[in-house]
Amino acid sequence: MNDEIRKYVISILVDNQSNVLTRISSLFGRRGFNIDSLTVSTTNNPLYSRITAVFKGSEQGLHQIVSQTSKSEVVKKIFVLDERKSIYRELLLLKVRCDKNERTGIKEIVEIFRGKIVDLSKQSMVIEMTGSTEKIDGFMDMMSCYDIVEVCRTGITGISKTSHSWDDDMNEDELKPLVTPVD
Repeated sequence: MNDEIRKYVISILVDNQSNVLTRISSLFGRRGFNIDSLTVSTTNNPLYSRITAVFKGSEQGLHQIVSQTSKSEVVKKIFVLDERKSIYRELLLLKVRCDKNERTGIKEIVEIFRGKIVDLSKQSMVIEMTGSTEKIDGFMDMMSCYDIVEVCRTGITGISKTSHSWDDDMNEDELKPLVTPVD
């Protein structure tokens, strides 16, 4: 096994019920892994949620996390997202203190990075941006010379570029809960 420490992004399909996030995230902590980024939301089926976790570790550590996580009864599927075959995005909301003299410079930076100004007042503006972590980091570096009031970042969420879906590998018994009855 490779002992090189690298970043891994895993996508976990879980039952959409209370305390699931705590149960999954505690598995990481109990095994000594720090979660760098964590996002969760319901899927197109309200019975399930998708957790995207980013952490650093060795290949052996990855196998340990996947093995331990898959044993939980609330976990339906786990995918390790390959950065070459997946799309990762992050959302940033940034509040910057500025006066009328600084607005044009900030607006130019926002346009170069393809962001949006979503709120403007006499003393500040709020900028929205989505993109790769590298893009968000680059934007934050450019904005560092301004008076940043507040930063909110979602962390990474990701999806595979392939036509593979969550239920492609599930057998018929596992697929039944994915079908929502229509009245």
